[in-house]
Amino acid sequence: MEEIRKVAILGIGLIGGSLALAWKHARPEIRVTGFASPDTLEKAVRRGAIDYKAESLEDAVREADLVVLATPVLHILSAIPKISQSVKPGAIVTDVGSVKSAITRSASRHLPASVYFIGGHPMAGSEQQGIEAADPFLFQNAVYVLSPTPSTPDAVLSRFVALLESTGAQILLLDADIHDRIAAFVSHFPQILAVTLMNMVGDQNESDPRLFQLAAGGFRDLTRIASSPFSIWSDVLETNKGHIDEVIDTFVKMLEGYRKSLDRESIQVIDKAFQRARRLRDSIPRDTKGFLRPLVDVFIYVEDRPGVISEISTALFRENINIKDIELLKIREGAGGTFRLSFDDAAVADRAIVILNSVGHKAFRK
Repeated sequence: MEEIRKVAILGIGLIGGSLALAWKHARPEIRVTGFASPDTLEKAVRRGAIDYKAESLEDAVREADLVVLATPVLHILSAIPKISQSVKPGAIVTDVGSVKSAITRSASRHLPASVYFIGGHPMAGSEQQGIEAADPFLFQNAVYVLSPTPSTPDAVLSRFVALLESTGAQILLLDADIHDRIAAFVSHFPQILAVTLMNMVGDQNESDPRLFQLAAGGFRDLTRIASSPFSIWSDVLETNKGHIDEVIDTFVKMLEGYRKSLDRESIQVIDKAFQRARRLRDSIPRDTKGFLRPLVDVFIYVEDRPGVISEISTALFRENINIKDIELLKIREGAGGTFRLSFDDAAVADRAIVILNSVGHKAFRK
């Protein structure tokens, strides 16, 4: 089976552009053809994201080993039948939409059997949009969901997974409908919630501007994604309406329950909810079993002093050890904090522990 050497990306925005830059960085032998507006294509060429500019969908995909549909969901749905007669036999077609069932059904209906469709959803993004915001490292350590069809050969899936892993992404395989239900809970509804909370407080701020003056870190964290443009959400909300309805109903019922508990006799119900929420938040896995190649975590306590992060990274750099992910878990000002460092595998993590301990830091695996 041929290697993936020619890629067509339809839509060169944040995600499509970032994929192009990531592959140009990791796999410089790959040639990328882009299809978008003329202005966007010119910018993509200047950034080195694409090699060729296509004038039509059909011309873009004709010679491609891989076709990436990187536009909003409804545009993806309209593009699939348009390219169906132009994609060459043996090619892979994928997408980056955050709804999978509708797209997978359309691909099964329109694409010929000789073309392999693998639904995709990179769980990465930015408040910024467009090719200007594209980043070759956007997918580093990000979950990238794939929803292959039952007819996708293992060899084809493996070939595509290897290409995606070259971007630094962590691959998770999910059935399309299961993906959409999970996305409704952890992505689509949180977006609606952030928008609702921001507008609710904004309404009150119009009569009392002190609300925004007192909107501290917690409020900003909860509403960060409210800055996302509606243009990237309108199709998602329309095509995943059933699952989103389910989530809203569940949330309203829980919220009503908490409202009924807001009296002295029942306040312990909310106390228990706080305790459970904290346990659940702390238990969110960082090396999900669904990853084909999970990361291994190392925990390290460091003093609160200038240069300590540079000390850690330099010690590991000298031994050619790459930190795949880093997170500050907790800190006490003037005392210190605990960091989580993630590595490719257990052997690398164990080497990192030895190195970090040798330079005076307490590092360990759980």
